[in-house]
Amino acid sequence: MLLTRVGLGLGLKRSTQVLRYSPAFARYVSTIKASHDEEQAILVQQRKNRPGSPHLEIYQPQLTWVLSSFHRITGVLMAFGFYGLTCGYAASSVLGYPLDVNSLIAAFGSLPLVVKIGAKAGMAFPFVFHSFNGLRHLLWDSGRELTVKGVYRTGYVVLALTGVLGTYFTFM
Repeated sequence: MLLTRVGLGLGLKRSTQVLRYSPAFARYVSTIKASHDEEQAILVQQRKNRPGSPHLEIYQPQLTWVLSSFHRITGVLMAFGFYGLTCGYAASSVLGYPLDVNSLIAAFGSLPLVVKIGAKAGMAFPFVFHSFNGLRHLLWDSGRELTVKGVYRTGYVVLALTGVLGTYFTFM
C-alpha cells in the first residue's frame, strides 16, 4: 500500500521512501510503502499534532449556535422518547404487561395538575421548536433568508412561534 506524506521534515526511513521535490509547495513529498499498522501509527501521530478546538465557554453566545444546539438536543430527546415508547409497547406485548393507550391515559389522568402541565410543556415546547426550526432549515435549503439579518429574523420568528404555540399546546 502506498502512503503519501507531505511535510517539512524527513521523518521517514530513507530505505523505504522515494523523495521528490514539489515546487508548488516548496516541500518534500515522500511516498512510502507501509502496512496498515504503520499507516495507523502515522495517523495517530498526525492527530496528536493537531491543535485542540477551543471550548464553547470562550465564545459569546449567539442566536445561531444556540438554536442549532437546541435543534439537535430536541431532536435527540424526542427520538429517545419515541423509541422508548415504541420499545415499551413491544416489550409489554411480549412480557404480558398491560401497556396500551387506555392504561397510559388512565395513568396520566391520575397525576396531579402541576405534573400534568409540566409533562405537557416538556413535550409541547421541544416538539414545536424542533418543527418550526426544521421548517426554517427547509427555508434555507431553498436559498432564502441566508443573510445574517435573515438568519436572525427567522430565529426570532421560531422563538416567538415556539412560545405562543408551546403555551397553547401546554394549556389546551
